[in-house]
Amino acid sequence: MKVLIVGAGAQGGPCASILARDKDVSKIVLGDINLDLANKVKNKVNSDKLTTVKLDAGKVEDIEKAAKGMDVVINLTLVRFNATIMKAAVNSGAHYVDAAMDYPLWTQLVKNQPLDLDDDFKKAGLTALVSCGGSPGITNVMAKYAADKLDRVDAIKIRLGGRLLSKPKEVVSAWDPGWCPEIALTDYADATPVFEDGKWKEYPPFSGPEEYNFPDPVGPVLLCHHHHEEAPTLARFIGKGIKYIDFKYPVDPIAGSLVKMGFASYEPIDVKGVKVAPIDVVMKLVRQPVNTFFTATEDSVKLPPKSANSMVIEITGAKSGEDVKYTLSSLPETPEENLALFRKFGTTSVFVSIPAIVGAKMCVAGDADSGITAPECLDPIKFLKMMDNMGAPARFKEVCSKEVSVS
Repeated sequence: MKVLIVGAGAQGGPCASILARDKDVSKIVLGDINLDLANKVKNKVNSDKLTTVKLDAGKVEDIEKAAKGMDVVINLTLVRFNATIMKAAVNSGAHYVDAAMDYPLWTQLVKNQPLDLDDDFKKAGLTALVSCGGSPGITNVMAKYAADKLDRVDAIKIRLGGRLLSKPKEVVSAWDPGWCPEIALTDYADATPVFEDGKWKEYPPFSGPEEYNFPDPVGPVLLCHHHHEEAPTLARFIGKGIKYIDFKYPVDPIAGSLVKMGFASYEPIDVKGVKVAPIDVVMKLVRQPVNTFFTATEDSVKLPPKSANSMVIEITGAKSGEDVKYTLSSLPETPEENLALFRKFGTTSVFVSIPAIVGAKMCVAGDADSGITAPECLDPIKFLKMMDNMGAPARFKEVCSKEVSVS
């Protein structure tokens, strides 16, 4: 398999490192507008399979040139470039995979409209697999895994949460989402579509508050409706009479304050005679996330984790005439598991890039339908087994429950 990775950042670097160790991969091209960053990844990975190229993700011609002769393009850059990279992939005769979704595809899914470039990929016999990372991605696959056990699917509820395992050193700290601050802030600011009674209903930011009790060591976390990719694709593709889908995420009081004050806006305002977009001020001042691909060492991954995170998916429906509920909850990572990942892949940041790689392999192998599709359209057993075979199993606890009345 020959792969073009677009984006050499926090996910592109790990993706290149994993692919370089994969016997099924013969060539990797890593493209980024920052060639120095791409070369820094190349030097760290140290593989003859990997070459770098400077490209502008906003220019179709740049991507087409880099994608020539590639089997698949994995897009791990900002979602604003999705449409351009997708178009370049199909023009180049390559499959396409990304880890997150943007407009206009989001709107087209929610409004049940035809999807841009869907016909182009179908005519070319190619697949565009969207939102195939961790969340979205693994979440969708796990939802499909449970949905396949049911005759009828009524509802899918996805809950993500986490907490620090020790008290912070500072009484007051600056906002630090730990990943791309621009996307983190705008996701909180955007209205959230929730699939209710088979129709879409839009909720304002920070609505639907719920204290959800996650498995130990996370425990209770205050969640709210959150703008995320799972609901639009699951509502489109899961079938079986699905009537309700939502996604809830931890309430971030600092992000909430920024949103309420207007700092998530791209609309320029006048500040002492100067026009400035409020979000540009935040992005100028916020601490950018540390790229752990470059900083992680064997010693650092052996350390006890500073935080705990959990993902729970609840799927309700019916099987053989009985109402049934499946609850799938992720299991906490251990230092031993992280060390094994680091020794195998040169990174522990694998649970976005490996699902994207698995999706890419399934596209190239013909295990995905042509056209635009999503992770829940793939065979979940094959997907999860492939992750396991690669050395990064998606470990989770499965509980099946039903109401029983004896009279």
